[in-house]
Amino acid sequence: MRESFVDAQENTTDRYLELCDVWRKKYLEMDRQELKERFHLEGGQDAHFITYFSQRYRLDQRTGMLTLEADPERKLPFNTVMSIYHLFYYSKPYARVSGRFVPFRDVKRAAPFDAAFKRNILDAAARTFDGHLAELHKACKALGGQPVAQGDAGYQIYAFDCMPLQFIFWDGDEEFPAQANILFDAEITDFLHEETVVCVGDDLFRRLTEEAGLEKVRRPFGAR
Repeated sequence: MRESFVDAQENTTDRYLELCDVWRKKYLEMDRQELKERFHLEGGQDAHFITYFSQRYRLDQRTGMLTLEADPERKLPFNTVMSIYHLFYYSKPYARVSGRFVPFRDVKRAAPFDAAFKRNILDAAARTFDGHLAELHKACKALGGQPVAQGDAGYQIYAFDCMPLQFIFWDGDEEFPAQANILFDAEITDFLHEETVVCVGDDLFRRLTEEAGLEKVRRPFGAR
């Protein structure tokens, strides 16, 4: 029997929950004191704290559970959970930003995912913010963004303290449709697996729509 759409969604949710639990357990096996020192995390014996797109997350040191400090009961997006655990797991001890920004297709080993990244994130962001330039400026500033001299709205925004990104947006007009781009540090794969870079890009899009008050306009990840 063919799986219904509802069943497929539930099964996907179950798989995501299982994967999050796998990574929770992996986190507990890591040298968490070394991670705290390397990433300059706040906290003590009970919990460590990390900031991701201007929101502070709590890592319980007994259970490994990850929660949003301001709203511990909120269900966290899968991308957020993976991005935080993966930063700790995949980041190389010598990882350093280069200061050189590149589009997603030029991120090391990321080219196979470029078409999906463009369709699901960049094109969706262009549609969402088209005609909403004021809201986008407000959202970028709410995430601590610093203006860069590109596009109609261009900002450098930090995912983590060690991970700057640049979001560039051109509003649409009678000649050209709106366009959006996200630039990553050329050495981002010293901090994350290349597939996780997709998660970070989608989380940037999500956080911008939240701060802009446009989350209902935003197309879900994977939508066509």
